Amino acid sequence: MSDEKDPKQATANSDVLGNKAADAAADKGDGPDQPAAVVAGATVGAEPGAVTDRETGDRLPAAPGTTPDPVQVGERRGMFGATDTGDTTGYGGMVSPILFPAAAVRPYGSYFDEIADRLEQGLVGGSASYSEAVERAVVDRGELTLFVRREHLRAVARALRDDPALRFEICTGVSGVHHPQEEGRELHAVYHFLSITHGGRRVRVEVTAPDADPHIPSIVEIYPANDWHERETWDMFGIQFDGHPALTRILMPDDWPGHPQRKDYPLGGIPVEYKGATVPPPDQRRSYN
Repeated sequence: MSDEKDPKQATANSDVLGNKAADAAADKGDGPDQPAAVVAGATVGAEPGAVTDRETGDRLPAAPGTTPDPVQVGERRGMFGATDTGDTTGYGGMVSPILFPAAAVRPYGSYFDEIADRLEQGLVGGSASYSEAVERAVVDRGELTLFVRREHLRAVARALRDDPALRFEICTGVSGVHHPQEEGRELHAVYHFLSITHGGRRVRVEVTAPDADPHIPSIVEIYPANDWHERETWDMFGIQFDGHPALTRILMPDDWPGHPQRKDYPLGGIPVEYKGATVPPPDQRRSYN
């Protein structure tokens, strides 16, 4: 009998012969009981959670526990992705895809399934169900990220804190990310939760907002220690946390224009003098084309 497999049985983690690419790494995951993520080779899903046959490009149903191919959100040119000045690295012709992990498929592994199940139960009878509050779950590098719709953030945070089976007593902070290529969801707020009761379990919650409406509910009422972290994220990225008791700048002066860690913030251009010399902004310096 031939050992060859039907090419049509290939999945997101397989080659065209159906051979598992993750077998060698399955027992050496980055997190507890969690296989290491497999980076796609020839095929990238067109949307989060898409699983495609690498040979035909046809959509396939994702088998439980598989890791769908990552989603390509752009491409990087050169070594550092510079676009507005000459590339001085010698790698200007190098093009590499920018890949984000796709939505995970149950079972997630480790304690992640228990978190999802208990959160679903904890949201029953509230302002939204689990499916309404959580856009998708991503398991990557042994970590669980729940993408939560901003209008339901407070309900999710309260359930994470108060449900005895979850009991994430600590929010270690919120940080911002600016993805200008994601139309309608350019601003991301990323929260990290820690459960001491349950032996150091961790879960990440990510919330998005558009540039045109940069509002996300504050969770300071639920996690008071998040006060300064929300102020810093507002200061650096311009995310307005509605309901914060005193949303003012914390790093920059109160009258500072703009938000310095946004990707559209101008680099340089601030008058800086050193022994009589003035440092011009990058777009006015010598070009190395």
